[in-house]
Amino acid sequence: MALRGDKVTLAHGGGGKAMRDLIEEVFTAVFEPDSMEDQARLMSDALQEPGAQLAFTTDSFVVEPVEFPGGDIGKIAVCGTVNDLAVGGATPLWLSAAFIIEEGTEIALLKRVVASMKAEAEKAGVRIVTGDTKVVERGSADTVFVTTSGVGVIPAGRNLRAEAVQEGDVAIVNGVLGDHGATILAARGDMALSADLQSDCAGLGHLMAAVAEACPNLRCARDATRGGVASCLNEIAEAAGVAIELDEDALPLRTEVKGMCEILGLDPLYLANEGRLVLFVPADEADAALAAMRTVPEGEGAVIIGKAKPAGPGPKVTMRTLFGGARIVDMLVGEQLPRIC
Repeated sequence: MALRGDKVTLAHGGGGKAMRDLIEEVFTAVFEPDSMEDQARLMSDALQEPGAQLAFTTDSFVVEPVEFPGGDIGKIAVCGTVNDLAVGGATPLWLSAAFIIEEGTEIALLKRVVASMKAEAEKAGVRIVTGDTKVVERGSADTVFVTTSGVGVIPAGRNLRAEAVQEGDVAIVNGVLGDHGATILAARGDMALSADLQSDCAGLGHLMAAVAEACPNLRCARDATRGGVASCLNEIAEAAGVAIELDEDALPLRTEVKGMCEILGLDPLYLANEGRLVLFVPADEADAALAAMRTVPEGEGAVIIGKAKPAGPGPKVTMRTLFGGARIVDMLVGEQLPRIC
């Protein structure tokens, strides 16, 4: 039976017929779970391989605005969780999705978000197999919040970790940086900024699979979300006990992003990304890594941005500037932009 009305009411969270109608028309009709039990029952041949490990991650998404150029909160939720699995070397398989919906949210908006999640899950080769919905009073949330958890399988013998990075290893990113953060900032309209930008939001499972196959000594990878590439690199340097030097001239940044950051006093290295990662490989495998990344659309812009060096008493991450000097690239302190992902 079709839903009555065009907005979510508290009755849709009350556990009765209205709630069932919302779940069936908006969620299960799209995600098509195997059953309506309170849990998903899963099986994969990959789990039967000797030495295989189960990978599990969870994340919550509260982006504002909910829809923006290049994506929406549903697409980010799937991509973000897929990427958290993929950068650990796992093949993503299954996701759960839980929604906290504000009273008064347009049902048409929910349908667009769910359709986006379905499309991105199919692209990534994963299934959304279980979930939950809650409706809260008007003002208790901001339209819709999404929490996704993901399960994947790490093949035997693969052990990506930041501690494995060694002196001489090179740092590679898969494309231009900062597009997501700049796009969200422009989409909010608070500062009358105009830029023809789209979020970089993308799933990176296929890219990571290609690199792992091409580079037997792949050290580690991190998706550069909140805190940007700068925070990722500081975490890796700390864990590995190395210093990392970046080359400013090699950083892939759009002119529009650089211009927006200059106007607002922001550093693009700290802008959030939702389809960008940084990975480390031995120098003699760098060409193979770049070639593998460029075989998939999400890696066509892959470039080397720096290298690991011996740790010293100074800062862990520095950047060689265009003028031949050096500047410190520290961890992000505070929050550049709220509600970014």
